Amino acid sequence: MPVHKIVVTGGPCGGKTTALSRIKIELSRLGYTVLVVPESATQLISNGITPWGCITTKDYQRCQMRLQVYKEQIYDEAAAVIPSDKIVIVCDRGMLDNRAYMTDEEFCDVLAEQGWSEVALRESYDAVFHLVSCARGAEKYYQLENNGARYESLEEAREMDDSFIAAWASHPYYRIIDNSTGFEEKMDRLIKEVVYFLGEHMERRIEHKYLIEYPDLAWLDALPSSGKINIVQTYLRSEPDREVRLRSRGTNDDDCVYYLTEKQIEGEDKRLLHQRHLNKGEYRMMLHQADPDRREIRKTRYSFTHGNLYIDVDVYPCWDDQAVAKVEVSSEDAVVCLPEELHVIREITGEEAYRDSVMASQAFGATH
Repeated sequence: MPVHKIVVTGGPCGGKTTALSRIKIELSRLGYTVLVVPESATQLISNGITPWGCITTKDYQRCQMRLQVYKEQIYDEAAAVIPSDKIVIVCDRGMLDNRAYMTDEEFCDVLAEQGWSEVALRESYDAVFHLVSCARGAEKYYQLENNGARYESLEEAREMDDSFIAAWASHPYYRIIDNSTGFEEKMDRLIKEVVYFLGEHMERRIEHKYLIEYPDLAWLDALPSSGKINIVQTYLRSEPDREVRLRSRGTNDDDCVYYLTEKQIEGEDKRLLHQRHLNKGEYRMMLHQADPDRREIRKTRYSFTHGNLYIDVDVYPCWDDQAVAKVEVSSEDAVVCLPEELHVIREITGEEAYRDSVMASQAFGATH
């Protein structure tokens, strides 16, 4: 069985401490060995190494990120020698959280100095769960006393919340737990999301898909909590009841991660059989197995929050007048309200013609 590695993150006073305890208790009940990587910032600040005590913020963040990498390596090594079939590594914050405390230039400098890739760091985690700060929607509960490393005002906490969302927004499995309910219900929703991710409770999430007019890319780029990633999908030759796909996700050719995914086709549904990371050499070799009857799918995905929704907008370079917006919700009665800047042509949920696997077999423009 694979070792799952997840991140619990979020704005100040979002409930991480309680969440980590609840995750450990609930997953242990399901038979998991749960390894919790403690938050590096709290470790350093509480023991005298502070951002304001170092020459620059970048100097401090470099130390914190190196500590985080080292700790995660130790936990990865430990997980490999623990005799358990079900192991979850839970990180109290992950590497991309550090980006929220630096300028883009500072962050890129640290990555270059250490030889790290932003995309590879972000996607080294299997799932990310963001707990929205109670400074947004539950202000009366915001406090500084229960964490000696916390110092942000309400407004600063809201800004930090947006910064964390922007840092992780492009992750392929990212869930945001807001303050639309009471705290206990918030924790219950988090546990439900984690358990669903692990496949222990297979209640299906509901995806709504919309054909929209070609969006204002400048508006998407300017959103404070948005992320952008370039995706290339190549379908390989396979049996009729299988779908085998290569996927590249990155910001440019030198900063990509690669996946191989195999799905079982069962009527109108697809069941995930296998997914793994590939290195660049493996990816390039497997491209030789591309299905000659299917074209490569390229798209740029913009991911952002709107109210309580997390929205993906896929922009295809061969379309100049339309795009696709996708929203996942957990119940049939959830209200989907897209921002007014996205002009919906119509809902296309369930329409086969707009599946990437089907579009790969068509000439672009056939779905217009």
